[in-house]
Amino acid sequence: MKFYLSSYKMGNEVEKFKALMPRLNKRLGYVPDALDFLSADPKRREEGIIKERGDLQSLGFNVERLHLKDYFGKKKDLESKLSQLGGVFVRGGNTFVLREAMKLSGFDNAIKKMIKKDFLYSGYSAGICVLAPSLEGLETMDHPEDSPYKDIQKTIWKGLGILDYMIVPHYKSDHPESADADKTIELYKKKNIKFKTLRDGEAIIIE
Repeated sequence: MKFYLSSYKMGNEVEKFKALMPRLNKRLGYVPDALDFLSADPKRREEGIIKERGDLQSLGFNVERLHLKDYFGKKKDLESKLSQLGGVFVRGGNTFVLREAMKLSGFDNAIKKMIKKDFLYSGYSAGICVLAPSLEGLETMDHPEDSPYKDIQKTIWKGLGILDYMIVPHYKSDHPESADADKTIELYKKKNIKFKTLRDGEAIIIE
């Protein structure tokens, strides 16, 4: 698996992003579940999804919507779907809501089965923070209680653990959550938690 982990949107390394996608499979699953938090404006959410999918398609990807909530209780179906794709793009929003959707759909385990395959995991903000060992500290940026899922009784603090460090997006950026990112960093430093910062425009690339 390869990774293109942007702080915000597609970042400034678009050509590298395109090159990471498997040459023979340009099917990219677009995961919007981080926007399913209770306080989201439905119209604004859908407009944002449509625009972002269009931006990805303009790069030459064959983009299809992969809404994890459509796979709740259908883990085998999701595994089958992922095996047909060349990669996923997991957009930003609420990290805690996204993590819960990954749990309910089985994405959290299914994506780990793709690690040794020619597959691209891409995304930004919440979509990359969830890869860390834990979601600790992200409550300063996102609200755990803004979840729509009644099947989740307690906040999930465990990340996917695919990375061995935390990612703090929107660092020193012109973004509403930039000041909150500073608070998260202070916590990580105090607790000696390993982390990396990303300014908007920057991306972590793992090949």
